[in-house]
Amino acid sequence: MGFELFAAVFVAVFVGSAVGLWLLSQITEALRPVPQTPRTLRWAPEIPISYIDIGGCKLRYIKAGRGPNLVLLHTLRTQLDLFEKVVPELTRRFTVYALDYPGHGYSDIPDARYDADFFAESVAKFLDTFDLRDVTLSGVSIGGTIALILAGRHNPRIARVVAINPYDYARGRGMARSSPLGWLITVASDIPLVGETVMRLRNFVIMRAVLQGGVANRESIPPALLKEMYRVGNRPGHYRAFIRLLRRSASWEAATDSYKNINLPVHVVWGDKDWARPGEREHDLRLVPTAQTGTVENGGHFLPLDRPDAFVGLHLRIGNGSDG
Repeated sequence: MGFELFAAVFVAVFVGSAVGLWLLSQITEALRPVPQTPRTLRWAPEIPISYIDIGGCKLRYIKAGRGPNLVLLHTLRTQLDLFEKVVPELTRRFTVYALDYPGHGYSDIPDARYDADFFAESVAKFLDTFDLRDVTLSGVSIGGTIALILAGRHNPRIARVVAINPYDYARGRGMARSSPLGWLITVASDIPLVGETVMRLRNFVIMRAVLQGGVANRESIPPALLKEMYRVGNRPGHYRAFIRLLRRSASWEAATDSYKNINLPVHVVWGDKDWARPGEREHDLRLVPTAQTGTVENGGHFLPLDRPDAFVGLHLRIGNGSDG
């Protein structure tokens, strides 16, 4: 009888604590201040911020410079400001476009699947809307995977692809390797109610640790960018979109099946401190055997922040006709 009483008390305390934590997370989320949408770029106020409707979803984007078309695609959970260190240099040689995906940055947060197909289709519509041609499509992480997917689907607007640290391995669980907190968020996201509760309890310290797990050197992320990416996460519905992305993360690895159809110039580059393991990198090269490859020293997952010099140099070489 004593054991049964103990078990009943334990269950009651556990359930009560879980309900209390869930309720606390709901209150915490409801009290979060909604961030103001910036009218100018903190790092380049001379570049105008614009919005475009893509199938009923309003996307934030920038366009700057003159020359061949270069479209930059950011990582999961970041935004076009990921390229703040490289855009000013690249605009000297290219017409540069960078956008916030749906559910990211200051773009709309639609009720959508947030799988690889959804993001690839959104970028394809972006290219169509501007009628862009002869595009160098350059992406980091899921951005690199989107570029490879569209090349594998023979998107006619793309002339060449730069895929940096493509996020297409480990069933999309690469973020779990970023840090212990990154592992916790990735694992918790798969559990109904638990994932939402953990995400609602996020704070700046937690998000800073996760984001810093994407660079080889923590100082590579400007403090102002860290704060902005954290504030963006307080937009209503943002965390739910991120949870959906994580829960459909296996779609990124499944999409690699299209790589074998690629028939245009491809550059696949990894930072030497990226989350992808050697065998996972070799998998992409087996699927795209004609790809030019490289490794950047002292580069993490967010390569444009760690090594903006290498990022810019690579694109300038490609722009000068070094497709190989």
